[in-house]
Amino acid sequence: MTLEKRRPPRAFRLDEMSLSFTGSPDDKPRGATVIETLIDPFEAEAAAAAAAADPDEVAVEVAQKKGIVARSLFSWSGVFWSSLGGLVSLGFGLQLTQLVDALFARAPTFGAIAVVLAGLAGVALFVLAGREIASVLRQRHIAELHIGLARAREKDDFKEARRLVRELSALYVARPETARARTQLRQLAHDIVDGRDLIDIAERTLIAPLDADVRQEIANAAKRVSMVTALAPRAIIDVVFVAAQAIRLIRRIAAIYGGRPGLLGFLKLLRSIVAHIAITGGMAAGDSLLQQFVGHGIAAKLSARLGEGVLNGLLTARVGLSAMAVCRPLPFSSGRAPGVSEVAPFLFSKTDAKG
Repeated sequence: MTLEKRRPPRAFRLDEMSLSFTGSPDDKPRGATVIETLIDPFEAEAAAAAAAADPDEVAVEVAQKKGIVARSLFSWSGVFWSSLGGLVSLGFGLQLTQLVDALFARAPTFGAIAVVLAGLAGVALFVLAGREIASVLRQRHIAELHIGLARAREKDDFKEARRLVRELSALYVARPETARARTQLRQLAHDIVDGRDLIDIAERTLIAPLDADVRQEIANAAKRVSMVTALAPRAIIDVVFVAAQAIRLIRRIAAIYGGRPGLLGFLKLLRSIVAHIAITGGMAAGDSLLQQFVGHGIAAKLSARLGEGVLNGLLTARVGLSAMAVCRPLPFSSGRAPGVSEVAPFLFSKTDAKG
């Protein structure tokens, strides 16, 4: 009787074994154990999306959600300010009622005039409140357009891209200078079947001219701040002027991109801008402003006041770029976001700074 020769036992390392076989089942090694790894398609998709995500775009969307598109229904700070506002309103209403009663007691004519003036003030307050609500909703709509277009471009969703590009065109329907771009987009929407291409064309034709205006506004503000800081005799003038220019620059950038920020809208927008600067690291974000400032030798070769002017100009430009990223209704897709050295190159030129 012939005994079958048996193979001696062997040890295998899992990382050296081939866990998949492309041939027929007969080609598998005898005695080998096939270990199949199950890959969750949702985890793979999420990992791929996270790897492909642009960190700058992620920072913009996080900043927008912290300020402009914040939808928290309850917060203790909101309860505090609402309660305080209610108390102030009740106190003001009581004082107004006493004033009207006193005027009626003195002369009916004075009381009637007071009632008419109070009515006019109430109507004006109602109109202003309506404008504030409309400005907040409009700025939120722009931020939601930004997020929606970024998602549509990432997924190459043509239907969603076509709908959002139509809303983007409607945002500038009252601007005659955008008529040609809007007409071109309306015609191309029927010919292009790729959502990513449609969004890129909308960015180049409709948003790129607005970007040029925003970059010019940032450059002008940075130049004004640097000059006034270098020439101002007192530091308090620097602080007031820099703050005023930053507020004006933020409002101008929001208006160029289609926003109409009132007081509440501006506060929400300012919160998003501060969050964006904090997320991206302020001066160290992308531009390495401090290294460029020191590397050019401006602070060492120029006077202290002129060096402060250049630094304040850099900070103003940085605030403007954050406002540009937050207020822009489209993500930077066909091109990258500009840096401080691109919007305000005169701040890095020693000859310009001396002159």
